[in-house]
Amino acid sequence: MSPKENSINNFFKTLPRNIFSGFVVSLIALPLGLGLAMASEAPPISGIITAVVGGILVSILGGSNVTITGPGNGLVGVVLIAITALGLESTYAAIICSGGLLMLLGFLRMGKLADFFPSSAIQGMLAAIGLIILGKQFHIMLGNKITRDGSIDYLLEIPNSIIGVFSYTDTGLIFAAIFGVGSLAIMIFYGKIRNKYLQLVPAPMWIVLLSIGFSYYYELVLGLPNPIAQEYMISGIPALGDIVEDLPIPNFGSVGTFTFWTSVLSLTLIASIESLLSIKAVDKLDPLKRRSNINRDLKALGLATVGSGFLGGLNVVTVIARSSVNVNNGGTNRSANFSHATFLVIFIALFSTQLTRIPLPALMAILVYTGYKLASPVVVRKMFTIGKEQVLIFFVTLLTTLFVDLISGILAGIVITFVIHILLNKSTGLFLRNMFKPNVLMFQETGDKGGSNYYVSVKHFCTFLNFYKLKQKLEAIPESQDVVVDFSKCSFVDHTIMENLHDFQEVFSKKGGHFEVVGLDMHDTDSAHPFALRKMITVPKMFTKSKTKRQVSLEELAQSYNLEYHPEKNEDVHELTDFLYFQTKHINHSYNEFKDDDNVLHLFDIIYSEGEFIAQGTVRSTMITIDLPTPIPSFTIDKEGFLEKFYAITGWNDINIDGHTDFSNRFFLLGENEYAIKSFFSNELIHFLESNPYYHIESKGDQLLIFNKERPATIKEIKALLDYARRLQQVIQNITGELVAVI
Repeated sequence: MSPKENSINNFFKTLPRNIFSGFVVSLIALPLGLGLAMASEAPPISGIITAVVGGILVSILGGSNVTITGPGNGLVGVVLIAITALGLESTYAAIICSGGLLMLLGFLRMGKLADFFPSSAIQGMLAAIGLIILGKQFHIMLGNKITRDGSIDYLLEIPNSIIGVFSYTDTGLIFAAIFGVGSLAIMIFYGKIRNKYLQLVPAPMWIVLLSIGFSYYYELVLGLPNPIAQEYMISGIPALGDIVEDLPIPNFGSVGTFTFWTSVLSLTLIASIESLLSIKAVDKLDPLKRRSNINRDLKALGLATVGSGFLGGLNVVTVIARSSVNVNNGGTNRSANFSHATFLVIFIALFSTQLTRIPLPALMAILVYTGYKLASPVVVRKMFTIGKEQVLIFFVTLLTTLFVDLISGILAGIVITFVIHILLNKSTGLFLRNMFKPNVLMFQETGDKGGSNYYVSVKHFCTFLNFYKLKQKLEAIPESQDVVVDFSKCSFVDHTIMENLHDFQEVFSKKGGHFEVVGLDMHDTDSAHPFALRKMITVPKMFTKSKTKRQVSLEELAQSYNLEYHPEKNEDVHELTDFLYFQTKHINHSYNEFKDDDNVLHLFDIIYSEGEFIAQGTVRSTMITIDLPTPIPSFTIDKEGFLEKFYAITGWNDINIDGHTDFSNRFFLLGENEYAIKSFFSNELIHFLESNPYYHIESKGDQLLIFNKERPATIKEIKALLDYARRLQQVIQNITGELVAVI
């Protein structure tokens, strides 16, 4: 079968699960699109038009695989300023021109521009955008529409809005505030509920459903009008037919003004940065570890933005939150993006009148939570752990963006980063002499086993200014190969480089390659963080940490089981990345490790994350691995429930064992080699699984992974897990021994 035929077969084979993933994404995109449009003071339907046009055009013409497109968080402030300065019709014209510039960037192959922005400056800009969104929408969430001159004024007014809630006498405003606060609580706490059935409906959609249900309860059960003040309800959502009939007419009359082109440049800059960052982040989540064609994606996003502007929509960007949801729900190709757009059209066609039952404070709560995630204290703490200079870059960018504008903010971030780098090295000449020289040398060398290794040597300095040179070399290397990057001749390596090298290490590890960084032994850093910049200045620091109460208990438990206990953090978790469970997750580190004398059984606490950036959810769990002396088939087995039955419909085939109906009904067994799996599952193994508590068990051939809940286990649960693992280990030894004996 030719590669093209195989690709077509895979497309249709995975189509059901991509349609399902697109449906789940649309449940988030519907309320978020309405909220982002209203936060920009555009018509609510503009956000849905943006998602539909982007989903259709980018899925057909784009160069990425699992991304979702639609209206972006970062553009809220820019669109708001443009509408205020130009008016709605002229803003549509600016959006169309912005799309044209985005297409031009794609044709000029300018996707690499994202590499010229320092990581801390980007974080500062995104945090400022988060504060702008939070400050503007927080008051509406509490039922208090106010008008202020700038972003800072909105933020400073937040305490007054909170205090003012307790003085409300208007029942409509009280209900509006209750709904806003309640919706914010759902956004905050919903993700902490680790229930696979509840998680099928995202938190924003629960807010929509509860809002509509509340309205109908008053109307049909109590026979009363909705108690929420009418000015705090969504209005102006047209039916699908009216959208087509009442297309807006963009006004290009302001095209010769400075304000118009300032808006165009701002829209283009933020749209391109948000999209490029999102594409880069989502590529790390792709279970197949494919690389997006960024320039092709820019052209598709630009064309979609032009179309969106003519139809009354906003800038189309790649969005990280919805893309992460897509990956986590099984999306594998662009049909998921197309499906999400299709479902949005269906929702508007069937339920446009129902959307007017949603209160504004509920939608604004979604945006307040989004803004908080962008500017979370966790982001600031991360900057402090990386280094004091990164904190300065972060806050200069953030404050300049808040007090001036987005373009000035990112430019200030770039300038202050460059100045700090010069001051740290006490040499302007180092940068000026070597900025445009070829500072990266790469060649192939023969490996120990006859294969090819790639050796990359970096000289002089390596920062965000010349990272594109190193990136070009690394991207030319197949991820299945071995790579050594040598910084022994490099005087300075900045934070942006260290962060990007970590991304390369993850991709190579998951593709079967090996990516190693050497030559930093003579470099020191002011921080213990792995992404901290490296320079020839020695400032050693020692950190000590006392054991927690749980660690003391774990140490006692290890002694009673004759196991070694290691409480410290372990970032060498490359073996776990081969398990199917971790294919779309990022493992931070393991800790509190138990090991037996033979280093066969390995129990540990682990921290990993699902999604990226503002969609990232951190999960802590307790797991155990068992090394197997004799290879067994690769498989995954779990308790079968409604969700697993649905997976079977969407393409995940459940393997049933002949003669064991009860086992087949109770367990969901997944694997590629069905014959080998059926042969391996003997009566002894099946009876063991049937007579013990349910655990998630996964085999990658030479190792087993076992765990129960997505949370740290109690001491009692750890004892049960250890007992279960040891007995399962014995059963598998019996099976593999019999197989060897037969052979």
